[in-house]
Amino acid sequence: MAQITAALVKSLRETSGAGMMDCKKALSETDGDLEAAVDWLRKKGLSAAAKKSGRVAAEGLVALKAEGSKAAVIEVNSETDFVARNEQFQSFAADLAGIVFDTGVTDADAISALDYPGAGKPVADVLTDNISTIGENMNIRRAAVLEVEEGLVASYIHGAVTDGMGKIAVLVGLKSSAGADVLAGLGKQLAMHIAAANPASLSEADLDPAIVEREKQVQMDKARESGKPENIIEKMIVGRMRKYLEEVVLLHQTFVIDGETKISDVIAKAAKDAGTEIELVSFIRLELGEGIEKKEEDFAAEVAAVAGA
Repeated sequence: MAQITAALVKSLRETSGAGMMDCKKALSETDGDLEAAVDWLRKKGLSAAAKKSGRVAAEGLVALKAEGSKAAVIEVNSETDFVARNEQFQSFAADLAGIVFDTGVTDADAISALDYPGAGKPVADVLTDNISTIGENMNIRRAAVLEVEEGLVASYIHGAVTDGMGKIAVLVGLKSSAGADVLAGLGKQLAMHIAAANPASLSEADLDPAIVEREKQVQMDKARESGKPENIIEKMIVGRMRKYLEEVVLLHQTFVIDGETKISDVIAKAAKDAGTEIELVSFIRLELGEGIEKKEEDFAAEVAAVAGA
C-alpha cells in the first residue's frame, strides 16, 4: 500500500478541484496513483467543481446571525440568483454565519480551513461538495463580526429570501444600558436607513482623508469654471463640502424614514426618551456582489464565434 502523503493530496486537489477528504479517499482507492485517482474522482463526479471554479460568482446571499450584543455576517457567492433560493445553499450560508459568530474568524481563507460542524471535514471541502452537487461555482467572499460590551447589536436584511438572508445585511452596534426592546426598535430603524443611504463612514473623523481631499479638489475645479475670484471660491467650497459630508457621513445624514431629522438627533431623542445614554458605536453594511465585476454575456457574439462568423 502506497503512502498517501500530504503533498500527494495537495497535488490531486490542485489538479481536480475536489475536496481534501475526497482526494484522500481517491488516492487510497487507487494505491496512490495520481492519474488513476483523477479518473476515480471524475467517475464519482467529484472533480466537476474544477471546471466551474473559473466562472464569475457575483450572486448568492448575505447571511447573518445575531444574538444580543453580538452579530456576524457573511457573503457567500454563486453564479446565479436562482441558486440563492436553493435550500442546500441557504443551509450552507446559515451554517457559515454561525461558524463566524462562534469563532470570530472573518478571513475567507481562514474560514475555509475551519471544521464544518457535523461534516468531519473542513469548510472548503463542504463548499466543493456543494459546487459539485448544485452545479455552479461558489465562493466565500467576506465576513464581519460586530460586538458591543453593553447594549445591543441590531440587524436588518434587505431583499430577504428567507430569515436572516438576502441582498443587503446591516449590523448596528448600540452601546447603552437601555432595555433591549428600546434598542431593538431604534437599531432596526437605523439599520434600514443604512441599507438605503449607504453611508461611507459613521462620523466625519472616520472618513478617509484621501476621499475628502479628492472630493474637495473636484469641487474646487468645478467652482473655478465659474470664473469667480479665489476668495469667493473658498466660501463656495465650505458650503459644498458641508453638503457632501451630510450626504456620506451617517451621523450627518437625514433620516430616510422621516426625511427631516439628522441621524445624530434621532439617537439623541431616543436616549432622552429612554432616560439614559445611547451611543451608535459602529455599523457594518454588506451588499451582495458589491465591487465584483460581472461578465456581460453577448449571446449573439458567442454564437457567431462558434459558427466561425
